Amino acid sequence: MSAIAIKHNDEIVDLVTAQEQGIEGEEIELDNSPEALDVLRHSTAHLMAQAIKSLYPDAQFFVGPTVKEGFYYDFKTEAEIGEADLKKIEKQMLSFAKKKYKIEKYAISKAEAQEKFKDDPLKLAVMKRIPDETVSIYKQGEFEDLCRGPHLPSIGLIRYFKLTKIAGAYLGGDSKNEMLTRIYGIAFATKDALKAHMDMLAEAEKRDHRKLGNEMKLFTFREEVGAGFPIWLPAGGRLRARLESLLFKAHRKRGYEPVRGPEMLRSDLWKTSGHYQNYGENMYFTNIDEIEFGVKPMNCVGHIKVYEDELHSYRDLPIKYFEYGVVHRHEMTGALHGLFRVREFTQDDAHIFCTVDQIEEQIIEVIDFVHKIMTTFGFEYKMMISTKPEKAVGDAEVWEKSEAALKSAMEKHNLDYDIDEGGGAFYGPKIDIKILDAIGREWQCGTVQLDNNLPARFELEYNGEGNEKIQPVMIHRAILGSFERFIGILTEHYAGEFPMFIAPTQVAIVPVAESHKEYAKELSDKLIDINADSEIYAKNDSLNKRIRTAEKTRVPMIAVVGDEEIENKTVSIRDRRTREQYTLSQEEFLSLIQTKINEVNF
Repeated sequence: MSAIAIKHNDEIVDLVTAQEQGIEGEEIELDNSPEALDVLRHSTAHLMAQAIKSLYPDAQFFVGPTVKEGFYYDFKTEAEIGEADLKKIEKQMLSFAKKKYKIEKYAISKAEAQEKFKDDPLKLAVMKRIPDETVSIYKQGEFEDLCRGPHLPSIGLIRYFKLTKIAGAYLGGDSKNEMLTRIYGIAFATKDALKAHMDMLAEAEKRDHRKLGNEMKLFTFREEVGAGFPIWLPAGGRLRARLESLLFKAHRKRGYEPVRGPEMLRSDLWKTSGHYQNYGENMYFTNIDEIEFGVKPMNCVGHIKVYEDELHSYRDLPIKYFEYGVVHRHEMTGALHGLFRVREFTQDDAHIFCTVDQIEEQIIEVIDFVHKIMTTFGFEYKMMISTKPEKAVGDAEVWEKSEAALKSAMEKHNLDYDIDEGGGAFYGPKIDIKILDAIGREWQCGTVQLDNNLPARFELEYNGEGNEKIQPVMIHRAILGSFERFIGILTEHYAGEFPMFIAPTQVAIVPVAESHKEYAKELSDKLIDINADSEIYAKNDSLNKRIRTAEKTRVPMIAVVGDEEIENKTVSIRDRRTREQYTLSQEEFLSLIQTKINEVNF
C-alpha cells in the first residue's frame, strides 16, 4: 500500500506539503492507526462539506476539524436540515468519492484570501483565528476551503464512513454568536472497523446516562434552574452518598484529614494564585461591599489557607487534606453534556504538602489508591504525564524538575505512561488517569498534579531539621475527577445495573396486598440498620405492574412479601443479577444484603 502522508519530527504532513517543502520522514499508510485515521477523517470532513455544498449551494462553512469522536463541520444554510437528510448527504459523498478527485493545495496571502471570500462571513471569521500572513487552501473538484491539512492524496481513498448526528453549535463556541449547524461523522480504513464502531455507538446509545438517569430517577436538569446545574433526585442522592461514604473511609485510612474551604474567596487571592490571570475566563465573579470575589473553580487556594493556619515542622509532613469541594466553572452552553460537562460539580479533591524527598512515595501511594478504586469498578486504566502548557506560571527550571520527578516515580516503579506535551495545568505538570469502560471507550478521570508554584506564590514554608524555613511541595490530587462525571461514567459502564455495594436502592420490597405493608416496613427499617437502602412498592397497581416498575429502576434485588412470608418470617427473592428466584429466612436475607454491601473496601 502506498503512503498517504509523512511523519516528520512528530508532525504529520500530507504528500503535497512534503513534496513542496522537501520533507522526508516515516511514511504513513492508510490503516486504522491514529495518525492515518486523523488524515482520513480530516479529508472525509472536506468530502462531507463538498457534498453539502452541492446539495445546498448557499451553504457557508466555518471549521471542520477532527475530534476524538471522528470529525465534524460547522456551517450555515437557509435550508432546514435534519437527521433524515444525513443519508442523502452520505449518498452524495459516495458519489463524489467514486470520481476520485485529487486533493490539491495552494497558498495565497491572507489579504488575497479576504478578498476572495469577502462575501463569506464565516470564512472571514476563520481568518481572524489565523495568525499567519499566508493561508493554505485545499481543493477537490469544484470544492475548496481554507485548511492547514494534512489531507489524503485523493478522495477516492475514502470508502468507509458514516454521518452520526446533527446538532447546533454556536459560532466559535460562544453563546453570544449565531447558531450554526454541526454534522458529526466517523471514518475508518476498513469496513470491519467501521462496523465495530457503529455497533459500539448503538450500545452506547442504550447506555446513555441521561436516558438511564431519567428512567432510574437519579437526576434531572430543569430549564428554569439553568443549563449545566444538575438536580439530584432521592435515588441519585443515595448513590452519591454511598460513593462519598466509601471514599471518606478510604481517605481517612490513608492519613487524609477532612477540611472545607469557602465557595467564594476575594479576588486578591485568585490573583496571587494566578487563577485570575490564567483561568479568569472560566470563573464567576461578584462584588460584596465593593470588594470583588471569585467563586472557586478549584479547591487548592482554600486548602492553602488551611495549611497556613498553623506553623509546620518537617516532622509533620506529609500533610494531607481532602474535601468534597463544590466548584463552579463557566462552560460554554454548547459544550454542556448531561453530567459529563456541567457548570457546578463536586471534586473528590485532595492536596498533599510534602518535602521533595517524599514526592516519589506520595505519587506511588496515590497511584495505588487509583488502582484500588478503578479495578474495584472494573475499569482498565492508563496514565499520561502532561507537561508544561503554553500558558503557565513559574520558573522554567522548577517545571523541568517537577516533570523529571513525575517521570522518575513512574519509571522506578515500572509503571507505563505516555506523554502529553503541553497538556499540564498552568501551575504544574500532572499525571492524568484515563479509564476504559465496559464497551471500550476512554474517559479522562483522575489527575495528580505536582506544584512548586503555588507554594512559592503564597510563601508557604515549614521548619527544617536545622530550624531553617523550607518551601513544601504541593501535590493536587483527584481520583474520580468529579462525582458528577464519574457517576455518569459508572451509569454507562454498568448500563444502570449498579453492583449491590453502590446501587442507589439495594432492595425493592413489594407487598402483595395492603395487609402486608407493615411487614414490608419492618424489613425496610432493618435494612436501614445495616446501611442498606430499600424502597417499598405499594401503590394501588397490580402486583405484576409493581414488580415491573421496580425492575425498570434496575434495583439489584426484589423482595416480595405476602401471607406466607409474614407467617414464616421469610422473604421471597428475585435476584436481577443472578436471574434467580428463591426464599430466605429474614435473618439469612439481612445477612446476605449486609455481606454484599460490605464486600468492597477501598
